[in-house]
Amino acid sequence: MRIATLMLPVFLLAALPAQAESFRCGSRIVSEDSTVEELLALCGEPTSKAIETVEVYGPSVSGGGRVRRGTVTIEKWTYDRGPQSFPMVVTIEDRKIKSMERGK
Repeated sequence: MRIATLMLPVFLLAALPAQAESFRCGSRIVSEDSTVEELLALCGEPTSKAIETVEVYGPSVSGGGRVRRGTVTIEKWTYDRGPQSFPMVVTIEDRKIKSMERGK
């Protein structure tokens, strides 16, 4: 019984939905809901960028294998936020923000 009582908070925390990451640029907050244009306007150019083009595959019409459907451009923008904060890594796919994560 005691173990079940101790584990209850863990299960409740696991049931909470994940919150989108956000970070502060000056006095404004940038989140995954922001556009790339808003990100650039509020935060400026990132400290570094890594860009790659990846092929996208999907099922074939006949159902027998995979077929190349096109490409997607994936950008990883890193914002250095100073010595007191971890950098933020923003992943952008085809000019849309997909994720924001604290770097190391």
